[in-house]
Amino acid sequence: MVRVLRDRDAALYLGGVVVSGFGSSAMWLVAGVWVKDLTGSDGLAALCVFALWAPTLVGPALGALADRTRRRPLLVWTNLGLALLLLPLLAVDSPGTLWVLFAVLLVYGAAGVVHDAAESALVASAIDRQLLGDFNGLRMTANEGMKLVAPLAGAGLYAAYGGARVALLDALTFVLAAGLYMLLRVHEPEPRQAGSSADWRARTSEGARYLWSHAALRPLVLAGGTTMLFAGLNGATIYAVAEGLGHSPAYVGLLYVAQGAGSVAIGLVAGPLLRRLGELRFAGYGIALTAVAVAARALPYDAVALASAAAVGVGLPCVLVAALTAVQRETPDALLGRTAATAGTLLFAPNAVGLALGAGLVELLPYQPLLVTLGVTRLVTVLPLLLPLPRRQPSRASASATSDRSSSDANPA
Repeated sequence: MVRVLRDRDAALYLGGVVVSGFGSSAMWLVAGVWVKDLTGSDGLAALCVFALWAPTLVGPALGALADRTRRRPLLVWTNLGLALLLLPLLAVDSPGTLWVLFAVLLVYGAAGVVHDAAESALVASAIDRQLLGDFNGLRMTANEGMKLVAPLAGAGLYAAYGGARVALLDALTFVLAAGLYMLLRVHEPEPRQAGSSADWRARTSEGARYLWSHAALRPLVLAGGTTMLFAGLNGATIYAVAEGLGHSPAYVGLLYVAQGAGSVAIGLVAGPLLRRLGELRFAGYGIALTAVAVAARALPYDAVALASAAAVGVGLPCVLVAALTAVQRETPDALLGRTAATAGTLLFAPNAVGLALGAGLVELLPYQPLLVTLGVTRLVTVLPLLLPLPRRQPSRASASATSDRSSSDANPA
């Protein structure tokens, strides 16, 4: 961890994550609260997060951009573009203008896919592959650590001045992050120029073919996708949980703070745990903890709700860090943008599906039995990952299998 922090480019990356993560965490929370206040609908509030995740469905196509242009300028311009994108939210002040909010969230999510793919590929030139687990853990700590302060700050700013001021704050953080990315000193080879549309389609699909044919990556990415499907279903119930406990929608911010605390804790030790346990067991233990925590959230007690949120914060990132670190170590640099984006689609698109399904289910069913069902089902499906399969542990094979390959950062949850 100390070696990572001493690296200038790694420190700049983490600084950008902290700055933009603060604004994004505040905005993600406030978007749902904003819609809930204007409409009174739990389902529409949950659809805000669905709009943010939906662009991952076309992640391979968006991620191909990161393999066709220099990645540092792409990061800079994407952050500046996101800052400008948020300005139309100043016009949202009634249910009739909510379409502006949802349109902005969709583009916000699409830009985020491009940003994450470019960042994942660019880090390959700056971070030692043996430190990727540590770097990803610190990135998780930096990103999720913002949930300790950003949701409460966003909720307070929203309560005092409204959602438009939160949008302006988020825009400012993207401008600051762009400035940090401009300071990076990373050598980038000349990207391959785009060819015909047929060649573009073939190159876009290369990431999916590579992942599916790789025996070490496939089970981890599939496990991560299944986990995020259940996470989406669970996430759609969060406003119903707050209401069931007798609190206003702003109480969701406190739950996010607890979850952020859990993610900060696991991020600090993710690298050593990955080396000790291997990717499959590290992911499996995290999924099991998340399943138990989700079922416990059905109990009508504030202390249990906060503890389960913290446990989800610890467990949920495990499979994501394990899968994306393995992708970084096992993928050649020229293919990394598309492969990282494809992995992101397989990992996070199920979250969008889960949120959409959950938004409907939470309107039709009591949330308590829904949470118990989700937790028990997920606990059963995690069992294959916990079986001893040493020959499938990617972390043990990566040192020799990737000696001539580049690696990169990935987006945690």
